Amino acid sequence: MQVEAGRWSELAPAKLNLALHVRGRLADGRHALETLFAFCTDGDRLWAEPADELSLAVRGPFADALTGHDNLVMRAAKMLQRRADTEQGAALTLDKALPVASGIGGGSADAAAALRLLSDMWSIDPAHAAAIAPELGSDVPACLLSMTTRGEGAGDRLELVDAAVAGTPVLLVNPGVALSTGGVFARWSGQDLGPLTEWRAGRNDLEPAARSLVPEVGSVLDWLAGQDGAQLARMSGSGATCFALFENEACRDLAGGCCPPEWWHLATSLR
Repeated sequence: MQVEAGRWSELAPAKLNLALHVRGRLADGRHALETLFAFCTDGDRLWAEPADELSLAVRGPFADALTGHDNLVMRAAKMLQRRADTEQGAALTLDKALPVASGIGGGSADAAAALRLLSDMWSIDPAHAAAIAPELGSDVPACLLSMTTRGEGAGDRLELVDAAVAGTPVLLVNPGVALSTGGVFARWSGQDLGPLTEWRAGRNDLEPAARSLVPEVGSVLDWLAGQDGAQLARMSGSGATCFALFENEACRDLAGGCCPPEWWHLATSLR
């Protein structure tokens, strides 16, 4: 959280699933998951100034993709306002730097940033934000923490873990094709391939489904795995963003400089 001259700001860090195992179905119909969430030092950024009403402006390279959508930032803000029984408002501005529907938690991270920022700005109990987060989406509770966390259930039953990943250089790459989360889960094989133990030896069980829907995902993964210094290449969430962890920043930056121009990429590090 930053405050400058009455203007508040909060980072909405990009979320990565370092591993994602789909174990079956829950009683409510959602998929039973085991995952390790990690977060980057870069992402979207939310700004706010005190105001009588709630409002939201969206800018940045991916702002147009949110035109006409029910933005999760406003939903989170309105829900927090009601739950805390406050009439305080805020003029919100979202810098949308991350691609939409890309498996790196953009909307969930934005909503979580709104909950953190407004809880501080309005001086209300953060327990309200924690109670609201699961209602906004399965990834929002993890994004509210924005710390390395093991997720189970639908990904919303959380346990903080020390995975010793802070500072790891990472390159995010998206082929520029949106993937529907529902469509990817619908193509999941239905096979339980085993529990998530050590995440580096794990997998993303949604990768085969994503590859079948968007072959470019396979191209990105193959390209990342072939870069000098790449230690692990994997898809995040339901895609289409993939990532590689690198042994050092020089290798990461070299790969980023060689990334095909039609692909979006972000050179960053894990928190």
